[in-house]
Amino acid sequence: MKNLPLIILLAIFPILSFAKAPDCHNWPMNMTKGWLKNANITDIYNLDESKTKITLLASEKKKNGLYTQIYHFVFYDKKGKSYEVITKNEASYEECSMSQVNSYLISKRDINY
Repeated sequence: MKNLPLIILLAIFPILSFAKAPDCHNWPMNMTKGWLKNANITDIYNLDESKTKITLLASEKKKNGLYTQIYHFVFYDKKGKSYEVITKNEASYEECSMSQVNSYLISKRDINY
């Protein structure tokens, strides 16, 4: 029982150590949609935005208040295809579009039920 306060402190410490990154998923998502269209991968008007999955994989704070952010997007179209894309860009709390967005198509799949 002597170690209980130490155990509680160690359990809470990782939660306190995470810095909150800016929520800037819209900029890379919109740029990626344009990239998917321009690369003739899919017509963005066929995408079902309600099914889009967004995951922030990494956010590294750099100097001058910039964050390098890595997102994983899964887009679904109305025909049952999915498109997985990883993006990398820089953002800040003042502006999400601090750099261009690098988009990488990871997979394109047909979903058969």
